[in-house]
Parts: sequence; structure tokens; C-alpha cells
Amino acid sequence: MGWVFRWRDHGGIVFVDLRDRYGVAQVVFDRKSAEQDIDALAHRLRAEYVIRIQGRVRPRPDGTVNTSLATGEIEVSVDHLEVLSESENPPFRLDDKGTLSEDLRLSYRYLDLRREELQRYLTVRHKAIAATRRYFDDNGFLEIETPILCKPTPEGARDFLVPARLHPGKFYALPQSPQLYKQLLMVGGLDRYYQIARCFRDEDLRADRQPEFTQIDVEMSFVGEDDIIRVIEGMLQAIFRETLGVEVQAPFPRLSYSEAMERYGCDAPDTRYGLEIQDLSGAFSGCGFRVFEQMIETGQRIRGIVVPGAARYSRKELDDLEAVAVEMGAKGLVWQRVGASGAHDASIKKIVGQETFDRAAAAGKAKEGDLIVFVGGPEHLSSKALARLRLVLGEKEGLIDKTRYEFLWVTNFPLFETDPASGALSPAHHPFTSPHPDDLDKLETDPAKVRSRAYDVVLNGSEIGGGSIRIHRRDLQRKIFQVLGISDEEAEYKFGFLLKAFQYGAPPHGGIAMGMDRIAMLLNGTDSIRDVIAFPKTAKASALMEDAPSIVDDRELMELHIRKIARK
Repeated sequence: MGWVFRWRDHGGIVFVDLRDRYGVAQVVFDRKSAEQDIDALAHRLRAEYVIRIQGRVRPRPDGTVNTSLATGEIEVSVDHLEVLSESENPPFRLDDKGTLSEDLRLSYRYLDLRREELQRYLTVRHKAIAATRRYFDDNGFLEIETPILCKPTPEGARDFLVPARLHPGKFYALPQSPQLYKQLLMVGGLDRYYQIARCFRDEDLRADRQPEFTQIDVEMSFVGEDDIIRVIEGMLQAIFRETLGVEVQAPFPRLSYSEAMERYGCDAPDTRYGLEIQDLSGAFSGCGFRVFEQMIETGQRIRGIVVPGAARYSRKELDDLEAVAVEMGAKGLVWQRVGASGAHDASIKKIVGQETFDRAAAAGKAKEGDLIVFVGGPEHLSSKALARLRLVLGEKEGLIDKTRYEFLWVTNFPLFETDPASGALSPAHHPFTSPHPDDLDKLETDPAKVRSRAYDVVLNGSEIGGGSIRIHRRDLQRKIFQVLGISDEEAEYKFGFLLKAFQYGAPPHGGIAMGMDRIAMLLNGTDSIRDVIAFPKTAKASALMEDAPSIVDDRELMELHIRKIARK
């Protein structure tokens, strides 16, 4: 039984490629049947009809073996045919390898899911989740479900709110993560927890973001960073071994946050290739280019990337690189084609002398024929621009080996982020992350420089998980709230149940959340998590197939004690 994938009439003999989740088999209508006019029925078949056949499996005739099919050496000669369900002409070919409109695919997702590619993606995802469950079960973890309807708490994104009909004027929230519940499980003595958790965040979307997503959620008691890192490395080894047959080498390399930002411009670097960022400020001291000199005078730096052999780039290619830098917030880009001493070509060669370019080439260890691109400015902008340039240049130069899996831990993140405009502090991860013990004295004097006990795991330039050692003392948690400007009253209202639990002997604990959708995306080698989710939303958080979100009847709103108010 299955779907008619392809239908061919070869001089009265009908060939059908019959498809289901397990593959494709060729069936042949070349026999007479006493029971039915099988030839007439076969000529009625069309693409995506659902049929049942009975017949004999036989070797294909000499010269007709199809080596591209797993079943290419055999065929089924049909004795009996039954049409179980007819199909209208599909809006797109299921064997179309071209570029299909994503909106069209999502509108007819039930047809899109019949494609071998999508079924393979979801099969790999399933195998990864199954491997995860086996691994944690073997290591003494308990899979525990936490509530979907919970108290609204600020965790970095907007909550989806659910009106509580039985409590007029009050709302539940859908969980952004099980963060507080898993900490309470640790207080409850369930020292090794995990969950394949559904999470919800009402935020603007990107190719790798969805309003509802799945994470591998983990929490452990009486542990430090090394314990959690070791467990997660073992989990990732199990996933890659059981889904792809790939042996991942552990332990993974580690970089501090500050080193990652210095060398790669971002906290989730792709380490499959070089092109590391270098500080070349010294070459431009007193160079005569006022823009760079002012940056250096105000404590900003000039950093750059040396691209081997790229002095060949045309002016248009260099202008395209500058457009990338500007798009990421830089004021511009300076480039230098490295030549022999005294023979450099550069975008500012009419302003800056050749000796400056000699110094820049020497500082960057650039050779004749290389290209250097420079960006200056505030760290948060120049790092962002250079990180993007590094990726663009790596792709352009073909330096990224798509067959490799490079894991990396990034550690010692700042505890707080500072808004460049207002100077206000916000949690770099979440407000329950423990500060580094060596920096506790800075909480009052210089909180922006306090490091955290947070860690991210990165694969090929994508953050696939992040976690931390948590605060388990009530007094320290209150102190962090105070630094963030959260009053005792507000803290009690939003997090009182957690603070109360900490009064009754909370163990030291920590954990991590791994992005299951992103892991499945990387395992499958696709570019979007929408490919590995059965029924994803669009970039505007719409479900095209079922037309959601949709308007709700006024009567239903009244039952929920909600009244629509027109915006002025």
C-alpha cells in the first residue's frame, strides 16, 4: 500500500512507482486478472492516488536494474489493484528538486511532508531525541514534565498570555523555559532531571527561531561547571553516533567569552576555519587618517582580518564587503591589498603613507598578495561587523569544510549586559545565573565587570545550548535583583515562590538547555529549523495551513472576561 509517485504507460504496460515512508518500489501491470479489469484500473491511476496491490516480487529484467533505488533490482508484478483514495492534482510536484515557494509548501504542509527529504529530516530528529532519552536514562536522570500553564515571569522575551476563565482578569503564561520549575525540582531532591520541553516566546522571528520550540532541558544538583559539561559532551557524542554514525571527540575545546569576542567578534564562533580578528591599532597611531586617530585617542581600536591571496578582489567585491560592514553598524571599511614593501594599494592610500601599510602588514603577518580589511569603532559595533565579514569571507574563499563538526564551549560570560545608550543593566543569560565567586566584591562597585558561571556550547558557529550554575542562596538572589533594579516587592510578586523555597535548604545546582530544533537542523545539514519541524510557523509567526492565529468570536471573549478596545 502507498501513494502513486510516478505513472508511466509503455505501450500498454503500466509502470507505477509506489511510495511510502520506507522508500519507492516499482510495480508493473502486465498480467491478466480473472477478478478485475486490472488494465483499465491501472490506466485510471494518477499521481498521489492511494492504492493497495497484491502481486509477485520478481527480479527486474536484464538491463533495467535501477542502482539509484534501494529496491532497484526487483519489481512487483500486480495481480490485484484497489484504489483506496483518489487525489486531485497536487499544487506542486513532490519530486521537484527546484526552489519551491516556502509559503506554498507551508500552506500544503501535509503534502510537503510526503517528500523524502522532509521525512528524512524528521526521522533524524526522532533518532536524536531517542538517543537523548536512552543516554539520560542510562545515566540516572529522571524525565519529569513541568507545567505549560504557569505564572508570568520575565525571562528575556515576551510571554504568551492565556486568560484564566475561572479567575476573571488573571492570566497564565506559556513557559519561555522550565527554568524555575527545574530549580524547584532540585530543591525537592530530584537531583538529575531532564525533559524534552516545549517552550514559547513571543518574539520577532529569524530563520532559526520559532514562537514555539523544543529544548533538551537538564538540571543537576551538587555539581560544578565541569560536571555539566562532561554530561552534555557525552549526550552529544551519543546523538551523533546514533543518528549519523559520527564519532565526536571529547573533551571539546573551551574559550572564555572575552577571548571569543577578541578573536572572532562573537560568542558563537565557527572554528572550522581561520581568518581570526587581529588588533592592528598600533599600525595607525599617528598615521594622518583623522578618523582612525580619533578612534584611538578615545580608547577605541582598529581591528582587521587578513585574507590570504585575496588581493585579487575587484573594486566591486571590496565595495560589497564594505556594504556588509555598514549593514552591521560600522561607519565604513578600510582595505589594503598587500604588495611588496612600498607598493601597497589601499582605499585610503591618498591620505596615509606607505610606511603605515608596511606596519599593518607586518603586524598582521600578511604576505604579498593578501588582503587586509580594517574596521574601527566601539567594540560592540566593530566586533559585530568583523564577525559578519569573517563569515562572508570564509564562504567566499571556500574555507568552510561542511563535512566537519567543530564543537566549542564558551565560558565566563559577563553576568550583566549594559545598554549602550542608557547604561542600564540586564541579565546576560537570566537573573538566576550565579556570579563568578572571584567577582562577588564587584557586585556593588563595578557590576558590569562581574563574570558569571555561565557556559554555551557551540557547533559550527551556532549556539546549540546554554546554561549556568544557578544561585541557590536567597540572600545572593535578592542582591542580584537589587543590582537589576528589581525591588523586594517586585521580586516577591514575581519570584516569591522560588525565594520561599530557598529558605528550606536549596542544594547547589546548575544545568543547561539545548536547542533541539537547532541540533536537528545541523544534523540534517539544512539552513532553517522550519525544515525539521513538522508544522512550523512562518517568519511572521503565522500558520498558513490552518490559518492561525485567527479571530475569536466576541461571545468566547466575553466568557474569558476580555473586551476588545479599538486603538486610537
